[in-house]
Amino acid sequence: MAAPGPAFLLCARTALEAGRPAGAATGLGLAVSAGLWTVAALAGLEALFDAYPATYHLLRLGGAVLIVGFAAFVWRDADAPPPDPAALPSRRHAFGRGLLLNLLNPKTFLFSAGVVLVIFPPALTRTEWAVVGANHALLEAAFYGALAWAMTRDRVRRRYLRWKPALSRVMAVVMALLGLRLLVMG
Repeated sequence: MAAPGPAFLLCARTALEAGRPAGAATGLGLAVSAGLWTVAALAGLEALFDAYPATYHLLRLGGAVLIVGFAAFVWRDADAPPPDPAALPSRRHAFGRGLLLNLLNPKTFLFSAGVVLVIFPPALTRTEWAVVGANHALLEAAFYGALAWAMTRDRVRRRYLRWKPALSRVMAVVMALLGLRLLVMG
C-alpha cells in the first residue's frame, strides 16, 4: 500500500495542493473502492474475470487511460502556482476522484485477489465478506488520512511548493509509466 503508485501520488498531491480535508476525502474515496474490491474478490470476481477475460481487459484499459490522463494533468500543471483556495476541489469531488481512480485500478483488485484470498478461507459468509472489506477500507482510510495529515504540515508543504515543478514532473512520469505498464501487461 505504501508503494508510490497512482493512489498514493494522487492522495499526496491533493493534500499538498488542496489541503488536508481534500487529501483526506481523496484517501477516503481510495479506501472505499479498496474495500469494495476486497468484497468483490471474496465474492468471486476473479472467477468472472477468468470466465470473461474481456471484462478484466476493459477494466485494465480504462484504468490505464485514467492513470495516463492524471499524469498528463499533473505534467501540464507542474509550473502552475499553488491553486487559489476558491478553486480547490470540493471534498465530494476529491472523494469521487479517489474512488474512480481505485475502481479503475486493477492493482487494487489484484492485491485483494492475490493476498486477501490467500489469507482468508474460501467459505466465508457474506457478513464476514463485509467485515473483511470494511477492515480493508478502514486500514486504507487510516493510512491515507495519515498521509494527508503529514503532507499538510507547514514544513512539508513549503518544501513541496519549492520543489513542485520538479516533483510534479517526476510524479507525472511515474504515473504515466504505471498507466503504460497497465496497457502492455497481459
